[in-house]
Amino acid sequence: MTDIIITGANGKMGKVIQSVVASRQDCQIVAGIDLNTQPNGMFPIYSSLNEVKEKADVIIDFSNPILLDKLLDYSAKTSTALVIATTGFNEQQKAKIAEASKVSPIFFTYNMSMGINLLANLAKKAVEILGDDFDIEIVEKHHNQKIDAPSGTALMLADSICEVTPNPMKYEYDRHSKREKRSKNEIGMHAIRGGTIVGEHDIIFAGRDEIITLSHSARSKEIFAVGAVNAAVYICGKSAGMYDMKELIG
Repeated sequence: MTDIIITGANGKMGKVIQSVVASRQDCQIVAGIDLNTQPNGMFPIYSSLNEVKEKADVIIDFSNPILLDKLLDYSAKTSTALVIATTGFNEQQKAKIAEASKVSPIFFTYNMSMGINLLANLAKKAVEILGDDFDIEIVEKHHNQKIDAPSGTALMLADSICEVTPNPMKYEYDRHSKREKRSKNEIGMHAIRGGTIVGEHDIIFAGRDEIITLSHSARSKEIFAVGAVNAAVYICGKSAGMYDMKELIG
């Protein structure tokens, strides 16, 4: 049995995770963290990690990048594994996560969906076949409450593509601010925000007289919760290191 602490326990994702865990027999939530400590009748909810009395195997984090330092400190002090599903980290924070993985097992990915990770693999395969004859653009769409842009998932997809591109690529976020032709060594990144869109990502390969588009559409937040819980069960008992969906989906 994997014992889990969840951050943002009274938030939207926290409640979805609770529902997913309730349907499983291999894990349970022993405590939650949230500024809103309203009881839910299932497990204690604390306003900070330092107040937690229960021992857990892993923390699932769907919260905010500002909590990263406290999460990493708690993980190191208590030997608790981390599943980090929060997005919007800067390069310095990513470096801290990598450093922390030397002493704790950390599962870190920009998207917990198995479909998105399959999309990344398909995009890499497309690049291997198409080479540099096709221009690459990424379009991501999310709800109007999302703060970071482009999405962490869009960046993950671009990073995956760059692993196999014949030449080094740069990311173009603001093409409208300059008047010049598109260069071959760029990946255009476009963010759309509106309504209640859960998450949609298109990778466009535009060549001479033909266009190939790889797409993924998330219809509910549950796919991310299922992935996070699968990651928590997977990482339980693992040695220190950085883990992601590549290990989980094998």
